[in-house]
Order: sequence, then C-alpha cells, then structure tokens
Amino acid sequence: MRSVRHPQAPARVPARVPAQARRPAAPRRLPRPMLTGFGAGLFACLAMLLVAGVCRLLFGSSLFAYGLLFLPVSAAVGVWVRPADLVTAPISAPIAFAAGVWPVSGGSGGFGGQLMGVVSALSLHAGWLYAGTLAAGLIALVRRAALSGRKRAARQQRRAAGAAY
Repeated sequence: MRSVRHPQAPARVPARVPAQARRPAAPRRLPRPMLTGFGAGLFACLAMLLVAGVCRLLFGSSLFAYGLLFLPVSAAVGVWVRPADLVTAPISAPIAFAAGVWPVSGGSGGFGGQLMGVVSALSLHAGWLYAGTLAAGLIALVRRAALSGRKRAARQQRRAAGAAY
C-alpha cells in the first residue's frame, strides 16, 4: 500500500503590528547588588576607609565630613544587603564607622596615642554613629516588613486559588 502524502498547510505569517500599537521597550534598569552580611560589612569597611582617606586629603581630617559621608554608606548597606541577611545591616554600619575613623582621628605618638585618638573620635562623634546605624536599621526594618507583606499576600493568593478548585 502506498502512503498518501498530505499537503503541507501553508506557513502562517504573523500579522504585522502597526508602529503605533507597539509598546516602547522598557528602559533598562541598573542591576541591584545583593550583598551577603559579610560582603555588606566588608563593603562598608572599605568604603569608610576610602571616605576617611578622602576626608584626610581634602578636608584636613574633618570628622564632620567623615560623619556626614557615613550616612549614605550606611544607607547603601541597608539597601544592598540581601533579604536573608537584613539583620546584619545595623550591625555592620557601626563596625565600619569604627574601622574607618582611624585615619581621621588625629591621634599622635605611638599606639597609645593613636588608640586614644580613635576612642576620642568615637565618643565625640557618636551622633553620626547613631544616625548611620539608625538609618541602616530603619531601611532594613522597612525592607523586612515589605518582604513579609509580599510573602503574606502570596500565601493568601495561593490559599484563595486552592479554595477555588
């Protein structure tokens, strides 16, 4: 018995969409860095050492400028830490402040003089330290609340979808 060949269906040509109906391409967004807790702390420490060097060179070891630049660094730590490590944001911010304050502390002499300069800078500029820690903590808290809300909404949506069947 001979096989019968069936004619091929003509290939469908997609209809052309007019230029007015096409959506413009979405603008590309920059990737959001997601740092682990350790990575966020390391980033903050290195950033504050860099800030201290800049403050020492440009502003004559100004602790005011150092403290002012600590605020955006601690906010960046709160924003860039990954959701699983949000608790580390308010912990790594004060560690970074203390790690970077040594170049601008103004201590003199040997190790004891340098240590006294760091302790004095930390005690006299604790307001900046608290403000940066508060900023990192509040950002982490808001991100955690938003994450919990999204999880709760997804869970309720799954329950509603399951109850519909």
